[in-house]
Amino acid sequence: MDAIDILEDLVQRPMQALDYFWDELDPSQLNSHPGGHPNSIAWLLWHTARETDAQIAPLAGHDQLWTVENFDSRFGLSEVDLGMADVGLGQSPDDARGVTVEETQQGKDLLRDYLEAVYAKTASWIAMLSDDDLDRVIDNDWDPPVTVGVRIISVIDDAAQHIGQAAYVAGTVELHDLTS
Repeated sequence: MDAIDILEDLVQRPMQALDYFWDELDPSQLNSHPGGHPNSIAWLLWHTARETDAQIAPLAGHDQLWTVENFDSRFGLSEVDLGMADVGLGQSPDDARGVTVEETQQGKDLLRDYLEAVYAKTASWIAMLSDDDLDRVIDNDWDPPVTVGVRIISVIDDAAQHIGQAAYVAGTVELHDLTS
């Protein structure tokens, strides 16, 4: 197995992890904040897709699906300070709480649609890469400098962690009904 094969497998992992709890996730849980934490299930899933979209699109040489596929308007978050590069980094707790979706099947489907679009686009781009592409340095501000391959791993690792957090929150809400 070569590096591209490994990355092609890796990019499938966030959606596979989502599938473990997706069908049991009730739309009424999407905006829950167990323990008063500002990051809801909706925020975690939205941020997972946004972060991947925003970091992979420039590497792949395409526009972000957030705007190209009109997810920005479909989510209706124009009144929310989305944070650095509109991905949710550096948000205040109130702004994070402002990232919501309808607690309906439509809201749930919107989250899924955006995640699926981002990971399908990312997977198709990874399939076109070569080992030389993976070695291309994209950020010299780190020691060692960050390559395309390292950035892909970093983005997907972060996505998998956020999907795991969403699964945990979903279980917490289901078991204890700690919504606020």
